[in-house]
Amino acid sequence: MLPSPDLNKRLAQLERLVEVSLILNSTQNLEDLLQSIIKTATEILDCEAASILLYDEKRNRLFFAAATGSDPKKLAQIPVPLDGSLAGTIFREEQAILLNDVRQDPRHYGAVGQQIDFQPRSLLGVPMKIKEKGVGVLEALNKRQGDFSPEDVKLLSVVASQAAIAIHNAQLIRALQKAYEDISETDRLKSNFLALASHELRTPLGIIIGYASFLQESNLPDVTENAERVLAAATQMRSIIESMTSLHLLQARGLTFKPRVVPVQQVLRAAYEEMRAIAEEMRHSVVLQLPPQSLLVTADPDKLTPAFVNILNNAIRFTPPGGQITISAVNRGGSVLVSVSDTGIGIAPEHLTKIFQEFYQVEPHTTRRFGGLGIGLTIAKGLIETQGGRIWAESEGLGKGTTLRVVLPPAGTASLSVGP
Repeated sequence: MLPSPDLNKRLAQLERLVEVSLILNSTQNLEDLLQSIIKTATEILDCEAASILLYDEKRNRLFFAAATGSDPKKLAQIPVPLDGSLAGTIFREEQAILLNDVRQDPRHYGAVGQQIDFQPRSLLGVPMKIKEKGVGVLEALNKRQGDFSPEDVKLLSVVASQAAIAIHNAQLIRALQKAYEDISETDRLKSNFLALASHELRTPLGIIIGYASFLQESNLPDVTENAERVLAAATQMRSIIESMTSLHLLQARGLTFKPRVVPVQQVLRAAYEEMRAIAEEMRHSVVLQLPPQSLLVTADPDKLTPAFVNILNNAIRFTPPGGQITISAVNRGGSVLVSVSDTGIGIAPEHLTKIFQEFYQVEPHTTRRFGGLGIGLTIAKGLIETQGGRIWAESEGLGKGTTLRVVLPPAGTASLSVGP
């Protein structure tokens, strides 16, 4: 028996919601994110337009952050009061409002339609919240066929929940990036902000991972596949959060080390396994040239592994798709020399030492292609040097790849700075 049209429609909507999770979880630019949300809302609900209103705490009012076919700058200048407007009612009462004839409701704030030259006939609005805190309102306008239904309320509410998390993350990341660009900030304030941002991002990320894990149990192949992609993206975001936490602890000398004798091959394989999925997604070939005999070092593997994860992540990100990354280790003059080489974009000579500075970006922030916060190699350097090792970069120039080399003292000779 063939599935009914309603069931097919429902399955298509569920698949679209999984795709939305992937897009929202991977989009960090706030403007792009807002446009993606309203585009999604109009497609899923088959309506003419959608809009997002965010809450301005300082002025205690809502403002338009995005709307279909409108200039964001002009929208932002239109204040929407919490009292006497539909959006304000949705925000204050934290309840959805469904109106299939907007003109009959006295709360309709007609001034907005006049300024943007759009007249709503029907409206469905739902609150956007995160951790019980109101973020704003998501509205869908003018259903193309028929009326908005209770099923539409459920669908838009799911989109709104995902949107609230994504907007919250994007706002935190934007605030974090702004802090990085402000070189006048003191080290203490920067460190405190890192700690706060990494802490605040953990809760919404947990919601994303939980939602994706639930969808992963679906029997629909497309839904399961897309849920796996969501989880992969969320894992990458979790790595960023852990990096921010590590940098904060390194700056505060708050890391505790538990050194022991460990084969460096074990550490390198663990780092590779953590980055394998991302490397495969980039279609990179990763070659491990590790000797069969154990190369023993004295180190804390729980701290040394993240150092190589950051080094591998750097090689993966700055190597165009289909490249090769080689991980090797040898005994060199009594010490252990580890090399991570890539066929990526290379480094100009004047940047070889600067890449280890915190928040340093080789690319101008306005034209960046490779992303990242610029702290991965800073963390790697801190974790390696704290355990008695050295790290440096080698490159023949732009377009000629890069090699990161790490020298670790052999077992029994490492000098670790343990604790604060």
